[in-house]
Amino acid sequence: MQQVNFFQQNERNWANIFFISKVYRNITIDMGASKIIDYTEEQILVAKYAKALSHPARMAIMQLLLTKQSCICGDIVDELPISQSTVSQHLKELKEAGLIRGQIDGVSICYCINESEWAKLTELLGHFFEKRHVKTSSCC
Repeated sequence: MQQVNFFQQNERNWANIFFISKVYRNITIDMGASKIIDYTEEQILVAKYAKALSHPARMAIMQLLLTKQSCICGDIVDELPISQSTVSQHLKELKEAGLIRGQIDGVSICYCINESEWAKLTELLGHFFEKRHVKTSSCC
């Protein structure tokens, strides 16, 4: 039986695939292969933002930042029923997605909404929901 190398077999499609790796405490975790060539930039951005907002704690943080309408320094832990380390992890996810900005102010970090990314998100979601197909007849 002849063994075929995956890379030889899929050589022409190899340009369409990239591997997702996450580095955590100097350990690289391979997340598998993802294909992105078939998705639009809009789809990729909506998925990125949706992933960042996909946890109730991150939604609560975003709502808190939106209602305060200013930067928050250290008050986030007092407002939410989760630990400091958990809040920090969620802030990191939101910051990596670009939805919030953090500025060092003395010994603390002040967080606020990244207005340009927030505007981009609301525009993308608006377009996404506008494309809703209106049923003319019920299929179920």
